[in-house]
Amino acid sequence: MENKHVVQTLNEFLKGQYMGIHAYEHHIKKLNDPIIKETFQAIQQDHKQHASQVAERIQNLGGTPVDDEGVVGSVQGFIGKFMIPDDTEGLIESALKGESYYGIEVSEEIVKGDLDPESKQLIEEILDKDREHVTTLRRFLQ
Repeated sequence: MENKHVVQTLNEFLKGQYMGIHAYEHHIKKLNDPIIKETFQAIQQDHKQHASQVAERIQNLGGTPVDDEGVVGSVQGFIGKFMIPDDTEGLIESALKGESYYGIEVSEEIVKGDLDPESKQLIEEILDKDREHVTTLRRFLQ
């Protein structure tokens, strides 16, 4: 497998991490509940750490990591900022949708079969952590 293709795939995945970081930023601004806010901040920190790990992997493969979510992600984020609910339950549901759909489903599709073993392992670890985020967010809705 050619490193160039792996780098492109990892960069697409990395854009999603940046989208998640920015989405949580908008959610955190609207949260008043200190426990939920702290949880959202911890999840956002995980996404920042994951972005850093993926960027480092891209560099180790000889590529240049993207440093933002790209034009499409930026437009989605701008529009999404106005669609974020104001109530706590709505914010949790919005974050849950983002984690489960964009964070996991779309990411799995992006990286399907296009990675070397080391990159695949890294992405699997990140997706497992995203699955933990989904479980955590669901607990708040019970």
